[in-house]
Amino acid sequence: MTPQLMQAIKLLQLSTVDLAAYLAEELDKNPLLEAAEGETPATAPDAGEGVDGAVEAAAEWAPEGREEIEARLGTELGNVFPDDPAPAAAPDRPAATGVRDGGGAGGGGEGGDANLEAFVAASTTLADHLDAQLGLAIADPARRVIGRGIVDSLDAAGYLTEPLDELARRLGAPVSVVEAVLAVVQTLDPSGIGARSLQECLAIQLRERDRLDPAMAALLDHLPLLAKGDMAALRRLCGVDAEDLADMIAELRRLDPKPGHAFGAEPVQPVVPDVFVRAGPGGVWQVELNTEVLPRVLVNQIYYAEVSRQARSGADKAFLSECYANANWLTRSLEQRARTILKVVSEIVRQQDGFLTHGVAHLRPLNLKAVALAIGMHESTVSRVTANKYVATPRGTFELKYFFTPAIAGTDGGATHSAEAVRHRIRAVIAAEPEGQVFSDDEIVRRLEADGIAIARRTVAKYRESLGIPSSSQRRREKAMRG
Repeated sequence: MTPQLMQAIKLLQLSTVDLAAYLAEELDKNPLLEAAEGETPATAPDAGEGVDGAVEAAAEWAPEGREEIEARLGTELGNVFPDDPAPAAAPDRPAATGVRDGGGAGGGGEGGDANLEAFVAASTTLADHLDAQLGLAIADPARRVIGRGIVDSLDAAGYLTEPLDELARRLGAPVSVVEAVLAVVQTLDPSGIGARSLQECLAIQLRERDRLDPAMAALLDHLPLLAKGDMAALRRLCGVDAEDLADMIAELRRLDPKPGHAFGAEPVQPVVPDVFVRAGPGGVWQVELNTEVLPRVLVNQIYYAEVSRQARSGADKAFLSECYANANWLTRSLEQRARTILKVVSEIVRQQDGFLTHGVAHLRPLNLKAVALAIGMHESTVSRVTANKYVATPRGTFELKYFFTPAIAGTDGGATHSAEAVRHRIRAVIAAEPEGQVFSDDEIVRRLEADGIAIARRTVAKYRESLGIPSSSQRRREKAMRG
């Protein structure tokens, strides 16, 4: 397998973000490459057409990225465009400095688009928030260092998961000192920070509210019983009646079990679809690539022709030939990548027409091999295309992998059902449970079989758990608590 073929395979499976980063590196390395803006002109001609043919076929491009070639040729090139006052791009022909991203590159230059991200304040991380308080809470420099070590060991939720003796060994301090500093850290904002368990986290918050009485302490000591919904045992252990226990549980629910999540959260990045699927006339689905995120690069043919005339040594000519060949290969590979994505998605849409028309209950079983056979491609190629790609449909935006689900057999040899459709059906059956009644997994199996779905009880349990739905006994207790 040649290096270029390996790179082509790599391009195929890259997400849009990763591809943009890869192209930015290639634009920096290859001075003959430019990012395309607006409509994509014709790509480079075959090398056999020669320099003159390249010049005739080229569009007018601003001469960007010439420093590396000039350094190799040992000469300073004149302006490629005699009518231009300087090599810099004219206002109506912006110089390409990176991959196309649908907007200006930002910056404070005159006439340039403002980079709004430059005006957005950076979010405060949990560590920054606690470090600012440590300077006031701990005067001793040595203990402050230990405090910073504790802060650095907290997880995203604000818990200290590292055992105290291991932390003390790593910090080179006695366990008693580390424990004393941890007690100070646990007084910082947000309340509940530095806890080593959910029980301790809730206890810290209740203590600060002066609500940690013996009954509440007993409730915290028996949180597993609360999870099971064993109200009778909790009333006995806490020494309270049903009304007081309900009030205590309501107070626990008002606490924050993950206080660290309020700080330093990364901004949610919206999923940008690679492909759009829209309903067309006559019930036909229209599939098109998202041109706003489709990366496009071109070969600066005029610049290549100019520097080729300046090259004298064999090394210079070899360098230019390599840059030219790599640039041509990259432009062709990007075009092939786009065509392959479009071909694969079009076949997925054809196979999953029922889902697009009627919803998830009509999602068909589908595997990579079926798509590969239908479009005459290798299964591994389809796998790479569907990795890290998203499609926007009238039913929402989905990762392409979503449409590939195993088959669940139908009863009496009937039609098969996709696993995702069966999960949807399980959720619907449980959501339709009558008031005061809870369906067991066996009952769900019977109802699915009535719908023509042959499924084992253990598979129902697995799918139910993957949906985050509790067991029938847990749901029964929850209904009793609400009642």
